[in-house]
Amino acid sequence: MSVGPYIQFRSGLRVMRSAVITGELKSKVDRVWDAFWSGGISNPIEVIEQITYLLFIRRLDDLETLAENRARRTGSSEGLRFGPDQQDLRWSRFKNDEPGVMFGVIADGVFPFLRALGGDGSTYSEHMRDARFTIPTPALLSKVVDMLSDIPMDDRDTNGDLYEYLLSKIASAGVNGQFRTPRHIIELMVAMTAPGPADEICDPACGTAGFLVVASDYVRSTHPSVLTDAGQRNNFHNSMFHGYDFDSTMLRIGSMNMMMHGIEAPDIRYRDSLSEGASEDAEKYTLILANPPFAGSLDYEATSKDLQRTVKTKKTELLFVALFLKLLKPGGRAAVIVPDGVLFGSSKAHKELRRTLVEDQKLDGIVKLPSGVFKPYAGVSTAILLFTKTNSGGTDDVWFYDVTADGYSLDDKRNPVEANDLPDALARWALRGSSELDRARTEQSFCVPVADIVAQGYDLSLNRYKEIVHDEVEHRPPLEIIAEIEALESEIASGLAELKAMLS
Repeated sequence: MSVGPYIQFRSGLRVMRSAVITGELKSKVDRVWDAFWSGGISNPIEVIEQITYLLFIRRLDDLETLAENRARRTGSSEGLRFGPDQQDLRWSRFKNDEPGVMFGVIADGVFPFLRALGGDGSTYSEHMRDARFTIPTPALLSKVVDMLSDIPMDDRDTNGDLYEYLLSKIASAGVNGQFRTPRHIIELMVAMTAPGPADEICDPACGTAGFLVVASDYVRSTHPSVLTDAGQRNNFHNSMFHGYDFDSTMLRIGSMNMMMHGIEAPDIRYRDSLSEGASEDAEKYTLILANPPFAGSLDYEATSKDLQRTVKTKKTELLFVALFLKLLKPGGRAAVIVPDGVLFGSSKAHKELRRTLVEDQKLDGIVKLPSGVFKPYAGVSTAILLFTKTNSGGTDDVWFYDVTADGYSLDDKRNPVEANDLPDALARWALRGSSELDRARTEQSFCVPVADIVAQGYDLSLNRYKEIVHDEVEHRPPLEIIAEIEALESEIASGLAELKAMLS
């Protein structure tokens, strides 16, 4: 029986487990990875992209087998993708070919077939239209196909964990401020927002779709009805998850990540969210989970006029928060990662955005993260911003939590450690409307009345409100210290005199 996607925290609240695969499976994945590197493909993104294509091809063959079985029972050819003259393009057929033959079949047959699939309207097919085959030699291809054939892919949890482990091997930051959000931070954000079967979930800067994947696991685990109720199941597979990115490689990887986690047709689309704005998707979503790129500034001309009306700035981190407000339905909620500068920046745009969150919407909480969370990619200081769109205010008290340890060392190695504040943060988040209101500002979490925040010019940095308790230190009288110094100097002089006498 597969292990479920949740573990019990000490608090009794649930949060999702990190990807768990056996040592044997991990070793097989490592060997595939090493084969690419020794075969001349050293770019980690390209390695994952080529593995993604091969896994997609294998998945197509599995789906074709299921469709054939269904066709034999029902007489319907629905779901069949391979024609009678395309059977040699199936994984189960070419995996047994000689390396040279296999290379020709995949380069000249399979990849053109993948690119032609774009016409069937599915999300995955859409992203395969510009698929490129870059494996350089028949020997490397044959080796990789043999290795992937040896990896079991019959179980959804295993498939998902396998792909998550592959993604974890991306060891360098991408361009435009892209880097992977640590899985355990995503899990915390998802657990804090608690998505349900009626939610429409969006990540406007989805990358590898980590937030959507974790949200799908959460919904599947906490609401089993999404798999048994026909209406909920259709919503879950076809309309619950939405992701946008302007990197076509990330879109392919993100789509495959969703497929490997058992989502049939997520809405993963090309879009430069800040340029095109939110006009067509305004007030469409009930939950936004995101870690948008903090790439600095954009050109005014390239930025959506809709967003500029909300917050006049070129800074991407501010524009993305404005975008999230635009995309959310009234009553919709968000958990998003922002750089610390969003919380205390002194520009007019910074202050106006924070005023909007506090006065016009409902600012629920701020979780300050330690600066090492995103290492080795970046050392930027960040926080999780949690808010609800109301268009009518509603902020009474803002909950703050200071995470000092996230279960991993805060250096570049990020090794597991015992210290971990995340379970406590999740437990206290659930109590923010009750016992947390009475906690002193000297503690790790506390609430701040909205009046205090207004009085501070809408500054949302935790250190603005946290009180530090200084232990009283009793110092000795200065004359006593001076007398002690004089005594020491006298001893030193006496010792030097004795030493001089011995040497003379």
